[in-house]
Amino acid sequence: FAPFKALNDLPMGMTAHLVYSAIDDQAATLSKPVMDVIRKDIGFDGLIMTDDISMKALSGDLGGLSRAALDAGCDVILHCNGTLDERRVVAEASGEMSKIAQTRAQRAIAARKAPDEIDISAYDAELKALLGGTLNG
Repeated sequence: FAPFKALNDLPMGMTAHLVYSAIDDQAATLSKPVMDVIRKDIGFDGLIMTDDISMKALSGDLGGLSRAALDAGCDVILHCNGTLDERRVVAEASGEMSKIAQTRAQRAIAARKAPDEIDISAYDAELKALLGGTLNG
């Protein structure tokens, strides 16, 4: 966990649907013991979002998975794909953000920075040169 501890001052992070069997037999997204490691041992107090809850890496219905992730200690549920009905299920299961999750979200939003300006045509030219003069194969 050393890399995570070194980056524990970042405003937000994402769980993975990985099992850390030395800590718990549940996937990290659903594991209170893993979330305790993140919050207490690593000292991360930023917003924690789940990895995509709909990516089929976890077993169960979307509502139950969403509730379990929040109960474990995640602040928000990430649902990237699916029908409007599935999104409703996730939203209903998630409910209102807790006060601490709202505070973490506000800190994450306040930490945003404008992206650097880039010259697309210069990068296209560099890519074309790297690809031997063609951009599409």
